[in-house]
Amino acid sequence: MNILVTSAGRRVSLVRAFQKELKYLYPTAKVFAADANPKESAACHAADSFFLVPRLSEDNYIEHLIAKCKEHHIKLIIPTIDTELLLLAKEEDKFIKNNITVLISSASFIQKCRDKRSIHDFFKSKKINIAEEYSKTDYKLPLFIKPYDGSRSIDTYLINTKEDFTDYHFENDKLMFLEYVDHKLHDEFTCDLYYDKKNTLKCIVPRKRVEVRDGEVNKGVTANNELVSYIKERLNHIDGAIGCLTAQFFLHKTNGSIYGIEINPRFGGGYPLSYLAGANFPKWIIQEYFQDIKIEENFNCWEDQLMMLRYDDEILVHGYKG
Repeated sequence: MNILVTSAGRRVSLVRAFQKELKYLYPTAKVFAADANPKESAACHAADSFFLVPRLSEDNYIEHLIAKCKEHHIKLIIPTIDTELLLLAKEEDKFIKNNITVLISSASFIQKCRDKRSIHDFFKSKKINIAEEYSKTDYKLPLFIKPYDGSRSIDTYLINTKEDFTDYHFENDKLMFLEYVDHKLHDEFTCDLYYDKKNTLKCIVPRKRVEVRDGEVNKGVTANNELVSYIKERLNHIDGAIGCLTAQFFLHKTNGSIYGIEINPRFGGGYPLSYLAGANFPKWIIQEYFQDIKIEENFNCWEDQLMMLRYDDEILVHGYKG
């Protein structure tokens, strides 16, 4: 009953959460980590063991990953980055044939999440407000620019005046011109959502993004606020949604209006706060996929107003030879 965390990188807290919950139920089981550069991945060194995999762009990635899973008796894979999700979802049948489960949403839902315009249409279908997208010839300032397929806040721009524009903003077809949701008037939340095998929502943890570094929450606080009932009413079932989803929303500080921003169908970098607050997604995943236990609703299982303050820590690798 071994588990693998792929593209492990710096996700030490996630690896340790799965180690704790897996060993409680299966004391001899292991949590493996995989990365294209495992010797320099902190999460790989924190795992029980690790191995090298090819880069996602290489043709043999899937076959290599399956071979390694069979070699190490790995039965469950936890993907962690956007770029691997669609590839793994499209090849899911190959893993199933080898008795390996990939904890992943459907390919069609992942495609929807990867395209910001498609996820905006999805939000509208669920009666969730979104920031208006402007034409590049007819817009209002200030506005916010981001790529329709981006992640980690890369290639994003706040445009306050026309002098802030460059030719690049107009020439790059991937960049969306969006209504600016004023951060002075709104709080930004990442919500950790747990969906069971039947695509039904079982838990919601809104985390206020107090400080962000490199697109990932550095300081955050749980908040049992109106987002819980709002999301439960509108997103109680999503076709194809499986496991942990992170959904971003803006909540107006005074009038309570809500904007949907995006959904990432994977564990987010800030999930450890939800885990430490009591939303035990790793335990539920193990129960669902190893023990076939039905997960009950857990909307009040976590601590409200718990703040996480992150700091840099050290992982020492003795005898490192590169």
